[in-house]
Amino acid sequence: MTDALSPTAASILPLRIEDLILRLHRRQLLGPLSLTLSAGPRSIILGPNGAGKSLLLRICHGLLRPTGGKIAWQAPASIARGRQAMVFQRPVLLRRSVAANVDFALKLRRVADSERPGRVAAALDATGLAPLSRQPARSLSGGEQQRLALARAWAVQPEVLFLDEPTASLDPSSARAVENIIASIHRAGTKIIMTTHDLGLARRLADEIVFLHQGRLLDHQPAGAFFGFPATEEARAFLAGTLDW
Repeated sequence: MTDALSPTAASILPLRIEDLILRLHRRQLLGPLSLTLSAGPRSIILGPNGAGKSLLLRICHGLLRPTGGKIAWQAPASIARGRQAMVFQRPVLLRRSVAANVDFALKLRRVADSERPGRVAAALDATGLAPLSRQPARSLSGGEQQRLALARAWAVQPEVLFLDEPTASLDPSSARAVENIIASIHRAGTKIIMTTHDLGLARRLADEIVFLHQGRLLDHQPAGAFFGFPATEEARAFLAGTLDW
């Protein structure tokens, strides 16, 4: 099996989103929206609650089908699906040990039996969970469970990792630990695409900002430019804490 991060594997990026629309019960929740996300920078999808951030992420990952428009990876969809992973705000964990949860993710990706123990150990060590490897996953604290979800993603070595509000329900210490892991995954070569409404997190992690409001894309530019010179009144109001939902 060729790892997603192998230099010999053709990239699935950029991801091109063209004229995307999502409607539900006659209500338009997203779009029309066009956006290109390229390899390299950490892309933070920012906006208030209800902006459509999670919906956009789920569509990109293939969990929702858009009403209209097109989602196109550089590689065929069948290949792209195997080179991406997603971590949710509340991860779903198996009734197994911490190590077994990571091992099962590798088994689903058809990683060879001989290779899996080493990758499990490396992922748990990188996320600080090695001492808890035999503990039942569902007995972990919220922050530890989120680190386990990241360990599973790290172990499968995705080219693209989608993160949906990964620190939203965590205390500051746990949130910072998760941020550090995300930064490490990025340094290892994985493209990060993450949603948040947390300005502090976005300032610390973002290389580029995708700003949504009421299902519309209002800004897409480098993080420094966005925070220094937001392009729209809505973005300025969001940064000032005065944006109406």
